[in-house]
Amino acid sequence: MGLLALALGGFGIGLTEFVIAGLLPQVSRSLNVSTAAAGWLISGYALTVAVGAIGVTAATAGLPRKPVLVGLVALFVAGNLLCAIAPNYPTMLLGRVVAALCHGTFFGIGSLVARRLVPPERASRAVAMMFAGLTVANVLGVPFGALVGERWGWRATFWAITGTGAVAVAAIAVLVPGWAGRVSGGAGLRTQLHAFRSIQVWLTLTATALGYGGMFGAFSYLAYTFTEVTGFSSTDVAWLLVVYGTGLVVGNIAGGRGADHNRDATLIVSLIGLAATLTAFGLLASSRPASVILVFLLGVFGFATVPGMITRVTDAAGGVPLAASANVSASNVGNAVGAWLGGLVISAGWGYSGPLFVGAGIVGVGVGVMGWAAWAARPVGTTGATGATASGGGVEESRRQGRRNPARRP
Repeated sequence: MGLLALALGGFGIGLTEFVIAGLLPQVSRSLNVSTAAAGWLISGYALTVAVGAIGVTAATAGLPRKPVLVGLVALFVAGNLLCAIAPNYPTMLLGRVVAALCHGTFFGIGSLVARRLVPPERASRAVAMMFAGLTVANVLGVPFGALVGERWGWRATFWAITGTGAVAVAAIAVLVPGWAGRVSGGAGLRTQLHAFRSIQVWLTLTATALGYGGMFGAFSYLAYTFTEVTGFSSTDVAWLLVVYGTGLVVGNIAGGRGADHNRDATLIVSLIGLAATLTAFGLLASSRPASVILVFLLGVFGFATVPGMITRVTDAAGGVPLAASANVSASNVGNAVGAWLGGLVISAGWGYSGPLFVGAGIVGVGVGVMGWAAWAARPVGTTGATGATASGGGVEESRRQGRRNPARRP
């Protein structure tokens, strides 16, 4: 039940992140701002996540994790309440920033708590369960926002998200056991920063940024690819994005299971699959049947890396939450850079298939980085944080964490 409570929190946060895309026209008209200014409600959120994931996690270092999680979701509620009642654009933007502050730290700390709720050999699946809320929100977020906004106005959407957050606060407070959020004596900020001396931490963060950068660099312009290259109508884009979101759900589940069996192999195969999918998509973008299949696979391979990357970076860092939050920051940095590069190739005249090929190249570099990380972490002849604790399924590291935290229950 504790995992379901964490998934509910992830669902609410995911709705906040994705729902705005379908509401921008209404919001810009209602608050009397340009489309470009309204776009900052998306980019401002992403930038705040990238920075806040590190800052908020550092500020809460050493605090019991359950109260921190409750406080983070309460912050999310406050931010969405501000959006719901915003009388003007600055207040709306402030609400988005406040809501975004909880995003990275929630998933960073929540992933560590989730791992303690299950036996060690199910660690990545527990993280996948928590992220299931985020993936479902990706599927439902844009159509949900558009439907509610169209019928009752965009403010009603944010009132609904505020209510979801309030339920999540209560669920986490009641269902997540306190022992799962206990912090050892060495979990202060200095200890957490010391963990970043591990080369495995940096290799994993780099692979995360490259994987996300390649996927979202292409995803950012998919609507244009579908309408300008494939020939779909603009009304088709919504259900195509649902197909993509369904792929995210499938990839999250499969990636969690695979990572518990052989983590590094799962990550490498997923990145290779993502690069191949992007390349094939670029070559076959003019085909409607191929585009439907490939946008689904884009979601599958793109999100199959998430559970494994989270557990890998936290194992390499000795279980500190700052590393998990840094992974969320790395993914957002990758998103921003990938979207920027995708825009450059379109401006250079490569057309709306260009970002797909660029994304494939970015992910290809990520395959190389992940391969290097796996090779350096092989058990034979390695020691310390760069050794076996960062490879395979991470089971041994989880067992050591269990021995250090005897209150942990299966």
